[in-house]
Amino acid sequence: MSSSLGFAQQQNRKLVWEENFNKKTLNEKFWNHELGDGCPNLCGWGNNERQIYTKNNHEFKDGKLIIEARKEGEKYTSTKITTKGKKEFLYGRIEARAKLPVGHGLWPAFWMLGANIDEVKWPKTGEIDILEYIGRDPHMVYTTLHTQDSHGNTINTKRTPFPNIEEGYHVYAIEWDKDKIDFFVDKQLVYSFNPQPKNENTWPFDKPFYIILNLAIGGNFGGPDVDDKVLPQKYYIDYVRVYQ
Repeated sequence: MSSSLGFAQQQNRKLVWEENFNKKTLNEKFWNHELGDGCPNLCGWGNNERQIYTKNNHEFKDGKLIIEARKEGEKYTSTKITTKGKKEFLYGRIEARAKLPVGHGLWPAFWMLGANIDEVKWPKTGEIDILEYIGRDPHMVYTTLHTQDSHGNTINTKRTPFPNIEEGYHVYAIEWDKDKIDFFVDKQLVYSFNPQPKNENTWPFDKPFYIILNLAIGGNFGGPDVDDKVLPQKYYIDYVRVYQ
């Protein structure tokens, strides 16, 4: 029932923004590259991740963004893009259609951070992890919230088995309103977040957020070990859509 309800809500909403990756380059009207290893402010991107983000680890082909994780000499490289400062959203259905890379140490994600992060910092800004997948734990999708009240090894998380998640494309989505956030994989409702009481520590999700797509390597969650034999590996994103 819930899954068809979510789908019905999507039908009633209007598509307010979409990125179909149909150009040959990144549309910088909407997207930023995050580059480097996070140093000096956030070395290892706060999670002891091993990749260096570049502008050379992705391509656009057949209407897809393809992010490639590589080992180059002793370095791991990948791509991370965000809509920070360019496209920010409050409420609605936010979804991406993607195909996962596979292998121990890989950590693809589709997630959001509060647009006020520079003022209030993480985790007070809030984080919505619509999709996280880690190669060391195959056939599982993680959906997670981080707040001031619970972050890092947060209790606001769900690990859902999908035996065939590595095969082909799947749609990862949230349905977000002033009361709750529902998480979906394809049409299946996998997790609902509706904390009581709602305050700035439990519910920072009442203000705009921006979108992030990246493929991390290693790190506290994805690793720490990386199976170099699986590299290079590709994370395919067909589209990102926002309905309100």
